[in-house]
Formats: sequence, C-alpha cells, structure tokens
Amino acid sequence: MGALNLSLHQPNIDLSRYMRRAADGSCGFEVSVKGARCANCIAKIEKGVGAIPGVEAARLNLSTGKLSVVSRGVAPEKILQRVRDIGYEAQPFEAAESLNADEAEGQFLLRCLAVSGFATVFVMGLTDGIWYGTDISDATRQLFFWLAGAVAVPASLYAGQPFFRSAWRGVAARSTNMDIPISLAVLLALGLSIYQAGSHGPHTYFDAAVMLVFLLLIGRYLDFRLRDRARGAARHLLTLQSVLVRRRAPSGDIETVTAREVAPGDLLLIATGDRIPVNGVVEDHATELDLSLVTGEIMPQAVGAGAPIQAGTIVTGRAMMLRATAAVENSLVADLARLLEAGQQTRSAYVRLADRAAALYVPLVFSLSLLALLAWLIAGATLAQAVTNAIAVLIITCPCALGLAVPAVQIVATERLFKRGVFVKSGDALERLAEIDTVIFDKTGTLTAGMPVLHNAQSLPSGILERAARIARASRHPLARAIALAAGDGPAAPDVREVAGAGLETGSGDDIERLGSAAWCGALERDYQLWYRRGAHPPIGFRLQDAIRPDSSALVQSLSRYGLKVEMLSGDNAANVRAVAEEVGIASWFAGVTPQQKAARLQSLREQGRHVLMVGDGINDAAAMALAHVSIAPGTATDISQRASDMVLRGNELSPIAEAFDVARRARRLVLMNFALAAVYNLTAIPMAAMGYVTPLIAAATMAGSSLLVIANALRLAAPRSS
Repeated sequence: MGALNLSLHQPNIDLSRYMRRAADGSCGFEVSVKGARCANCIAKIEKGVGAIPGVEAARLNLSTGKLSVVSRGVAPEKILQRVRDIGYEAQPFEAAESLNADEAEGQFLLRCLAVSGFATVFVMGLTDGIWYGTDISDATRQLFFWLAGAVAVPASLYAGQPFFRSAWRGVAARSTNMDIPISLAVLLALGLSIYQAGSHGPHTYFDAAVMLVFLLLIGRYLDFRLRDRARGAARHLLTLQSVLVRRRAPSGDIETVTAREVAPGDLLLIATGDRIPVNGVVEDHATELDLSLVTGEIMPQAVGAGAPIQAGTIVTGRAMMLRATAAVENSLVADLARLLEAGQQTRSAYVRLADRAAALYVPLVFSLSLLALLAWLIAGATLAQAVTNAIAVLIITCPCALGLAVPAVQIVATERLFKRGVFVKSGDALERLAEIDTVIFDKTGTLTAGMPVLHNAQSLPSGILERAARIARASRHPLARAIALAAGDGPAAPDVREVAGAGLETGSGDDIERLGSAAWCGALERDYQLWYRRGAHPPIGFRLQDAIRPDSSALVQSLSRYGLKVEMLSGDNAANVRAVAEEVGIASWFAGVTPQQKAARLQSLREQGRHVLMVGDGINDAAAMALAHVSIAPGTATDISQRASDMVLRGNELSPIAEAFDVARRARRLVLMNFALAAVYNLTAIPMAAMGYVTPLIAAATMAGSSLLVIANALRLAAPRSS
C-alpha cells in the first residue's frame, strides 16, 4: 500500500497531478487506504465515498489497499477526507512507494509479535510460580505480581498498537470494528491487574492480557503475509512502468528520464534487450521483438518501420527509435496491472462467511459483557469481581477459533500438496479450487514445454546438423538455440552476422552459409520453421515444434472424469492450437487470443456463474489468472504469472493439479466442520464465563484450547485417503 507522507493542510501539495482524466471527461483518482481488513470495511468505504456528489464509482481492492474512484468535478482532497472521516488512513496512491510502505508494515508487525512473545513466556513463568508455589509468601507473591506487571504493561501497550490504532480510528469515526473489544479487553485486564496488585488482591491477569495480544498478533501477521503475496503480481507489473528510458531531446541530445515522464510524440532510443516502456510505433528500421507479453509465444517477430508496438515487449533484434503514442498509464502494462487488481477483488464464500460472523461479533460481545457486569453488580458482587467476569466474557469470545477455521485446514492441505510438488500461495485458494466447474489452459509453456525442439534430426543429411549448429551457437534466438541444443556442445562459427528478420550468416562468396527463413535461404516450401543453405547447395529444412508435456493428455482425462469442462486459450495460430488440442483431448479451444481477450473470456464465464481454474505461464496470462476463480502456474512460468497465481507447480509435471482438486474438496468439508466446532465452543464457553466459572487467564487458555481443537480436526487431512 504505497502512501506518500502528505497532509491536507500542506498548501504546496498539488493533488491534481494524481488525477487521471478519461476521454469522456471523467477523472480517476487512486487512494492508498490503510486499516481495511474485511468485507465490512470495503462496504463502509465504498458506500461512504460513493455518497459524495459527483462520484460515479468507488472500488476498494482489499489485497492492494487501493481505492479507485471515478468522479466528475470532485476535488481529490474531498475524497481523502471522506475516507479519513470513515475511520481509515488515506493518502494518494504512489506505486513507487508501495514496496517501502508494505515492508515497513510487515517489520512493525513482526517486532510487535516478538515483543509480545517474549513477554508472554516471561509473565507465564512468573504466573506458574504464583499458582504452583506451595510455600510462597505474600511478599513474594506481590513481588511476582509487580514484576509481571513491569513486563506485561509496556509489552502489551507496545505490541497491541495494531489493535489500539485501529480501535481508535473506529471510535473517532463513530463506527465499530473487531479491534475495539480486543483493545478494551487488553486494557481492562491490565487495569484490573494493576488495581489487584496495588490492593494486595489474590489474583492478577497480566498473563491473560499479554497472551491475548500474542495470539492475535500471530493471526494478524499471517494475514499480512498472505495479502502481501496477493499484491505481488500487480506491484511487479507496476515496477515495469518505473524504468529509466533514453529520450531524444529537441536539441538532438539523448537524455535519461523515467517512463512516467514520456509523453505522446517523444522519440525514444530502445537498445537490444530493452523492454519497451510505452505504446508506440517503430520510427526508423526493421527489428525483431519478443512479444511474449502480448501473445505468450516464444518465437520473435519481425517488425518494420511504422509498425505499432505495445509496451512490455522486448527488442531482440537491432536497436531502434520508437515514437511514443501514449503515456505510461495508458500502456498495455498498466492495463494488465488494472486487470490484475480487478481480479483480486473477489472474496471466497468461506471468508465472506467469517467476515459476516465477525461483523456480528462486536455488538454481541459488548452486549454480553455489559449484561454480565450488570448482572453481577445487581447480584451483590464487588466491582472487581463483576469487572473480572465481564473481562472473561470479552476474552473467551475472542474469535480465534473462528479465525482459524479456514487457515488451519489450509496449512495442513498446503503442506501435503507441497510434498506433491504444488506450492499454494493464496490463503483461500483451496476452498475456491473445490468449487471449480471449468478449467482453462494456456498452450505454450503450459500444455507444452514452452521451447522449440528439433523433430527431424534423424532425416537430415550427414553433417548438416553440426554445420547449422556452428552458426546457431552465435545467437540467442529460440530457434537457433534449439538447433544448438540438438547438436550438443561444439565450436561456434567465426564472424557470424545477424540480419534482422531474416537469420544468420557466415563466410563469403560461394562458401557463404545461411541459417534463417525460407525466403532468405531460397526455399520454395514453407513446411519447415528454419532453413540452412551453403553456397549453391539446395536448402535443408529443420522441423521445430513445441513439445507437448507427457502428462498433459492424462491430466485432461482426469479433469473430465471429475465432470469439469476443459478449454484452451492461446495467442498462437489456429493450426498449432488445433494440433495440440487434438493430441491432448481438448474439444473447445480458441486461437490468436490477446491478453485482453483472455481476460474478457474469463470475465464472461464469471458472469455466466462459472467457477474457472486458469492454468497459464506467461505474462500475457497474468490478468486472466487474476480474474479466474483460482489459478495455477507451472514452475517454468514467468515471474509475474507465478506472482498472479494462487498455486505454482514446482516440477515439470501437470498431474498434481488433479490431486490438488481432490485435496481441495476434502478440505472444504473440514472447514465446514471447523465452523461448527467454533460455534459449539462459543455456545458453551460464553455462559460459563458470564456465570463466573472462568477467570480471565482461564478464558485466554480456553480460547487457545478451542483453537487447538480446530487444528486437531484439520490434521485429519494429513492422513492418506482411504481407497
């Protein structure tokens, strides 16, 4: 969540530069929101900002913390102030600041967790001495009480800051959240303990307070890590917009600027190996491009002067001049980042169920705690005894068991799948995987190996493969590398020259050797992807094809037996896509599909009520994977696709996908059982605490016990499935 250190009271800050104007006259404004943690937070923020006159749409992405607002005539200051009035921190979103802000938040949570963990161990040690000491004197007991307080009070106040800050924002905004009763329980337990120690009472509850903070921080930190991974793909795409580029100034000099400073009409010098930062057209001469971001295909494509090029592609041929046609925020990379964030908005059914239960938690717990306090006072109890029982109600109803109902099963299931070669990245991926009814595969790099392989080596004339490989070893072109790999290690030809869009050549005169396209090598046929010709000798063709993974067909059959519909989307041409589809047994396939079209297909299936599993490996698959109900990337996938996916396969096999689906369905049943166990616990524990049978310490221990019960049930998933 990137946030700038800005204030509405700083007159020199121009927030209008953060506004993005659309062709229809509307303005987009992105806000970094801190403190939103559940569906109830999303609803409050979107409803509050949407109520501002002139605001047409407000959408909060819980994973990235970004609130996207579309408005007409609304000052950005007004939007920021409305979010703050609701009770959340708000600053203009700045992608370059996001990594630092997230890292700082994670480090702070980790420090709080460490402090509370140390304090819990220390204070519990003193408490055990008080409870189990047989010959302990009153003076020693009081000393232990004050030692426990000396550690527990500052530790709880420091480590509890994530809860106290959130609670204070809620109180200031006159709204409720789960951190209010948590903070109240901690502060009341500390206050009552200080009173008891000062009045020489028999018990203090410093241990209950600090242990409560420690247990809750464990859940808060794990939640942060899961959300941080969910933000990773969109953030990684945004970093592609922050690169430095070389721009030709009006004087003719080359200057270095950031991609965000590039305007339409600027001339940019793009060197070989550079990633193109903005959409544009080739200004001077032909070159070759790696279009894997756009099509997902590994074969470089030749482009000539005047050809339109989209941001994110890589120059693999000679350096060129590019004339920008759009700013960086209107590039393909920016579009993919926005699609990723839109796809991450969806929250699973179980998480929404836990959110609704948590929304009822605050008023219910306050009511029960207040009733317990009043009932004990009416019954004639002392104020200390009544407050003790009220605190016990606050602590024992802490929703730890409810909060663990889902992640406990996820942890066991993910460990089992990890041993099978499936790395589960997203917190609720398994429960979503259990709901799928449709599977969509990318072709290149997913069902296939993602690299060309020579298929006609045995039929080549003697010595031809080695002569072609001598030339190929001088190039990093995928087809040349396939020839070199097929021939094995050996020498490279001297003085190899590369002709953009044609191929490679060495030698001169009658002994010139060429390795490249059919036209360049003088071949009349077009059945082969690469040709070799030496002097006046007839050209020899090399058949290079992307190899299909050995278990692709078996996986498709397994998924079909589960009753799942299987499709394939690919940016490759129809002939290649049809051949792969027929071999692996997929009846429904689409060829020549762009990243936007892939995302549109996923969006269309979502609108039809379909739950889609997307399996893809390229940058061009990332947006579609984010829109899918759940997504899986092979271990050979690009970094962005792995970040966007919910699961990653560690090896080259696809078969673990079927096992993951089976484990996910079993995990769903255990999650529902855990919800039932959490409900039974609360129905039993709350009356006991209200009637005074439970002290705050026992309440904290009982709360931990309910969590252990949920974990024990989840461990059943680790047992092998009986046949």
